[in-house]
Amino acid sequence: MKAKQELMVREREKQLAKKQAEQKLKLQEEKQKEKQKRRQKATLSFNIDDEVENVEDTEEPPQEGGTVSEVTQPKKMKLGKNPDVDTSFLPDKDREEEENQLREELRQEWVSKQEKIKNEEIDITYSYWDGSGHRRSARMKKGHSMSQFLHRCIENLRKEFTELRTATVDQLMYIKEDLIIPHHYTFYDFIVTKARGKSGPLFSFDVHEDVRMVADSRVEKDESHAGKIVLRGWYEKNKHIFPASRWEPYDPEKNYDKYTISDKLQR
Repeated sequence: MKAKQELMVREREKQLAKKQAEQKLKLQEEKQKEKQKRRQKATLSFNIDDEVENVEDTEEPPQEGGTVSEVTQPKKMKLGKNPDVDTSFLPDKDREEEENQLREELRQEWVSKQEKIKNEEIDITYSYWDGSGHRRSARMKKGHSMSQFLHRCIENLRKEFTELRTATVDQLMYIKEDLIIPHHYTFYDFIVTKARGKSGPLFSFDVHEDVRMVADSRVEKDESHAGKIVLRGWYEKNKHIFPASRWEPYDPEKNYDKYTISDKLQR
């Protein structure tokens, strides 16, 4: 699943970079066309009679006693480009180098922008779940992985909960919008792809009350809930009981747009 997620991220990055490159190339070609129109170069002549007349006018009769080799040779006419002819479709080494340079500049600009986003800090509200919720918050960078996030959380929770004093990150699960999130994913992965869970967006970390606990609502689209941190041992013992009965592993290829409160089909 990690490979699939990375592939989706790379595809989206390529599409954004390609779109920006096409826009700049279009502007550059328009500027080149304007420059070509302003250039006043010799226009190609396709009138054979005019060329013949020009050649005849330059010829001089041989002088008396002169030889054929001494006859003045006519000067060759230099042919230039016609500025009115569109040559943008022809191969142009200079133009190709400029386009490649522009693509590289756009790529570096995009990479720099993404690194800046990954280094931005966000407040993550989470709830340690042992049958009841214990809400806490942690400040993380968008580029941090779930493993790094769980390590930060467990350090803060060990002082309060004795069952966590000997626990490791591998023994913890992070549940966001009823989906079990693998440890290798980063917050950035969900933000850039705008991924959704069964009960709300995975890319939003501001918290609203869970409508399943406070109201009789069937469909929820925009509200985000505090992710749950649970011990794997607790999950194995209680996975047949709500809310653990709704949890399932995150699949990046699955569409979670439709959301129901119960496990039954919508009525």
